[in-house]
Amino acid sequence: MSELITYHLEDGIATLTLNNGKVNAISPDVIKAFNAALDQAAQDRAVVIITGQPGILSGGYDLKVMTAGPKEAVSLVTAGSTLARRMLSHPFPVIVACPGHAVAKGAFLLLSADYRIGVEGPFSIGLNEVQIGMTMHHAGIELARDRLRRSAFHRSVINAEMFDPASAVDAGFLDKVVPVEQLQEAALTAARQLKKINMNAHKHTKLKVRKALLDILDDAIIRDQEHLG
Repeated sequence: MSELITYHLEDGIATLTLNNGKVNAISPDVIKAFNAALDQAAQDRAVVIITGQPGILSGGYDLKVMTAGPKEAVSLVTAGSTLARRMLSHPFPVIVACPGHAVAKGAFLLLSADYRIGVEGPFSIGLNEVQIGMTMHHAGIELARDRLRRSAFHRSVINAEMFDPASAVDAGFLDKVVPVEQLQEAALTAARQLKKINMNAHKHTKLKVRKALLDILDDAIIRDQEHLG
């Protein structure tokens, strides 16, 4: 599929593996590859597993792009928010197998999935935007508001609090934590279980459940373009 996103299909399960340098930075090319992989997964009618490299899912947006200029930053954030919206409304189940750190856009990938599995270890998961001097974008705020536990939302978005894997479950970033060596099998087990559901019912129920959020994100993406631009 791409050197940035490898695509492996087996037994109705499509595994998308992010591979873009030490921190798996989310660049315009990565998002393009993500969209192409999701297109292929939908065509294959496959349950999706998204994962990264040992120790990291992603450290967030490519800072070289984010600091290149307002136009480049707005374009990348818009593309990233649109990808999150697409994942939330994908017609087949989306699992994220998080092999370690998930920061900023990496954490938003977790918030955009249907089921999230992390691993035990000294890993950080959360939204560090205000810590590095970035005002949180509207789409990010609304996605976090919907998917995070109420008690963790303000601490995460406003205070840039980072969570270890166990506390990330309580916060709402993850659904389950397993030992590192069990991550792949845990993700495949979850995918096999999700294969048993009726996909037409899954798609339509997902869209009903998330209609309000998707509508809010559509508006937020427009506001971010206006505000950031």
